[in-house]
Amino acid sequence: MDSRRPSTRGAVAPFHVMEVIKAAELRQQEYGDAIWLCAGQPSTPAPVVAREAAARALRDAEVLGYTAATGTLPLRQAIAAHHRTNGVEVDADDVVVTTGSSGGFSALFLAAFDAGDTVAMARPGYPAYRNTLQAMGCEVIELDCGPEVRHQPTVAMLDALPTPPAGVIVASPSNPTGTIIDADQLAAISRWCAEHGCLLISDEIYHGISFGRRCESAWHPGQEHVVVIGSTSKYFSMTGWRLGWMLVPQHLRRTVELLSGNLSICPPAISQYAAIAALSPAAADELDGHVARYAVNREVMLDRLPALGITRVAPPDGAFYLWCDVSDLTDDSSRWCADALAATGVAMTPGIDFDTARGDHWVRLCFAGATHEIHDAFDRLERWRRTTTPQGTLDPQRTTGS
Repeated sequence: MDSRRPSTRGAVAPFHVMEVIKAAELRQQEYGDAIWLCAGQPSTPAPVVAREAAARALRDAEVLGYTAATGTLPLRQAIAAHHRTNGVEVDADDVVVTTGSSGGFSALFLAAFDAGDTVAMARPGYPAYRNTLQAMGCEVIELDCGPEVRHQPTVAMLDALPTPPAGVIVASPSNPTGTIIDADQLAAISRWCAEHGCLLISDEIYHGISFGRRCESAWHPGQEHVVVIGSTSKYFSMTGWRLGWMLVPQHLRRTVELLSGNLSICPPAISQYAAIAALSPAAADELDGHVARYAVNREVMLDRLPALGITRVAPPDGAFYLWCDVSDLTDDSSRWCADALAATGVAMTPGIDFDTARGDHWVRLCFAGATHEIHDAFDRLERWRRTTTPQGTLDPQRTTGS
């Protein structure tokens, strides 16, 4: 065996949006004009009360040291109270605090699945589910979820599988589509999982960001087949604080705790202080103000997309994304996005991150930024569109400015 050879576990696909971010940062360094429509990150800071709580912790706490692997009791109580405010009965003992939702997924996958187990997820869907599971030796079954089912899985798709999987992942609102699962559909998927001995993992990190449709939680007390994932990153505008949580049934808690303690020891202490404040009613008006801005940005994008020749978009019920069909413009969304960045400074995410079958025909746009920047981005893209060929490639006889 060659000790210099990387493990086969590391042979996973890249998270392409990170490559786009890197390219956008280079553009910013060189020209100073990059606009990020690529990363799923709010352009606003953590709530004022959260930042004040972090400052107090830095000033007053003698030691910002290790906490329990599952998080401090005050934070777990605050998370439980937050869920109860939204009509979901949660006890602090149900909560496991994690180093971002990503840390939660890793610990959960290790706790719940063995190498060789199958886990089903929607296509299009968040690529880190697929890549992390594959790195752990699991087999991922992608459910083809097109516009006819609003890009969400159905019981009929699960029934069509040759054997029930060990797990099913749903996300509502979804990344990249922003679609929300209807309450009846989510309940039916949950029943199917219970009847087939399958763990339902419900990614609810975008709860709080929706536009006229209610986000239902998959969590119900006493159900042993459901895990819910939450996070401070999206609604709470705290991506870099790396603080998430899980609602975990009794039979998995000790295993998750042991794995979390080994993988990360504990979530960041200062982020836990800040999160308690972010979850309090004192932050609600500020956070809901962000959602109101997202709603405006969503309408701006929907109004301006047709001028780019983009008319087919997934229903953006929640989150802060538009999943756009660009097949009339290109059959290579990666090249199209790269050309757009080079010509205009506008960074967009090609669909290959989220759809391994048809991603070349889709792009994801994020509308979490400032409204004036979104207008600026579309002004640039419209100028570029007028100087490109029908397939979206740069016309060598023309130059474009940003």
